[in-house]
Amino acid sequence: MAFRPLTARAPSVLLREAKPLKAIFGHAQRLGRLQRLVESQLQPAAREHCHVASWREGHLLLIVTDGHWATRLRYQQKRLLRQLMAFDEFASLTRIQFKVQPPTAPQRAAGHTIDLSVNAAETIQATADGISDPGLRAALERLAAHAKPKA
Repeated sequence: MAFRPLTARAPSVLLREAKPLKAIFGHAQRLGRLQRLVESQLQPAAREHCHVASWREGHLLLIVTDGHWATRLRYQQKRLLRQLMAFDEFASLTRIQFKVQPPTAPQRAAGHTIDLSVNAAETIQATADGISDPGLRAALERLAAHAKPKA
C-alpha cells in the first residue's frame, strides 16, 4: 500500500471550492476593509499601534500595542465612534473596546550576547596580561575578543 500525494491545486481553486478556506479568506478580507476604515479616522501616528481584532453585534474590538496608545485612543473614543458610525459597515456600532497586546518580539538565540566596547576589551586584555593563572588568563582573553569593532 503506497502513499499517493494529492495533486497540487491553484490557490484560487482552493479558495473557490474549499468552504473553510473560503470563509477564512472572506473574514480576512472583511477585517482588512474594516482596518482601512478605522485607520482613515485615526491620527497618522496611532495607525501602526491600533489593529481591528473583531467586529460583531455592534461591538468593535481594537488591539493596541501599549497602554500609552490605549489611553490616548480611549480619550478619543466618542469622536471615533461618531466618525465610524458614518460608514455603512459600522452603521450598527454601539461600543469600541481597546485591549492592550504588546507585539511579540522575535526570540533571541539561546545564551547571552555580549556587547563590549573596544575600550573595555583593551582593559580586560591588559588585565589578562598581568594574570599568571593560565585558565583565568585564557577566559579573560576570550572575553576581550568579544569587542565590537570600531565603525
